[in-house]
Amino acid sequence: MSLFVVGLTGGVAAGKSEVSRRFESLGITVADADIAAREVVAAGSPGLKQIVRHFGDGVLLADGSLDRAALRERIFASAEERQALEAITHPAIRQRLREVCEAATSPYAIAAIPLLAEAGGRKKYPWLSRILVVDAPVAVQHARLMLRDGVTGELADRMIAAQSSREDRLALADDVVVNDGEPEALAAEVKRLDATYRYLAAL
Repeated sequence: MSLFVVGLTGGVAAGKSEVSRRFESLGITVADADIAAREVVAAGSPGLKQIVRHFGDGVLLADGSLDRAALRERIFASAEERQALEAITHPAIRQRLREVCEAATSPYAIAAIPLLAEAGGRKKYPWLSRILVVDAPVAVQHARLMLRDGVTGELADRMIAAQSSREDRLALADDVVVNDGEPEALAAEVKRLDATYRYLAAL
């Protein structure tokens, strides 16, 4: 049972997934908000039933699963509809993340929450013991997005601008990992943080 939970967040293409993988390789349980988001709207789930109640059967595929494309069209056409979806899914995602972290057998657990700043930070996640921000210079994020996703420079700019600012994310941080492209430095920093978190979790 892990009562010491580290929230892991960072901007798009900052390297959150790589940092998560490195913690997992050290035996640490990582609860992933992206996985939780899929689980809470799985076919037959209470979350999906709430979505259908609000948005109608038009957001379902023939097999009873969520038609993500149809739902995406609805929420991007209306800020109110997007907020309605978030009101359904966000509490369920938070609950699922907490359950996975509390069930972890590792000395501490990590909750990987890409949009932690946008989702209310510590106010919505009061059970986080610490917050770790994976940071990268905007120019590095921009280059990675173009290379990784094959997007234009203009779209990369929009993707970065759509998120909270670096300053807002860093304001949440107890710890910061700068991931500017040196794998050896990243590995050493994760090992150092792992030792710190194991020590703090044992107090």
